[in-house]
Amino acid sequence: MICPYCSNPETKVLDSRESENSVRRRRECEKCNKRFTTYEKVEFDLNVIKKDNRREPFSREKLKSSIIKATGKRPIPSEEIEKIVDEIEQDLRNLKSYEISSKKIGDKVMNRLKLLDKIAYIRFASVYKEFKDIDDLAEELKKMR
Repeated sequence: MICPYCSNPETKVLDSRESENSVRRRRECEKCNKRFTTYEKVEFDLNVIKKDNRREPFSREKLKSSIIKATGKRPIPSEEIEKIVDEIEQDLRNLKSYEISSKKIGDKVMNRLKLLDKIAYIRFASVYKEFKDIDDLAEELKKMR
């Protein structure tokens, strides 16, 4: 690892901690003795098959953004949102396939939001299921009861 302060290529790892999705390493430059932290994150190749059959790489940030929009102004801690994103990403990593439909990802989000917050669930469902009018919303509310 190259030191961000003096560009020396020789650094040593002082501490290493693993989390579910990344490894945090505390490093020290062997030349200038300054310390810095690096994060290593596992990347996995997964393509999402969209409704129009286009394929695009899975984006954790896009998933998180859609959940944040649905939970906006609701009493839901950011840690809970992060937990949902982590769980869904882990589910996707455990797949034996390198492709998944956007519908299956949406279903995973819907299932988790339904348990977490009914309003967030309805907000997400209104976009995901493309509600055309109030009747579509009323039908979804009937299903929830």
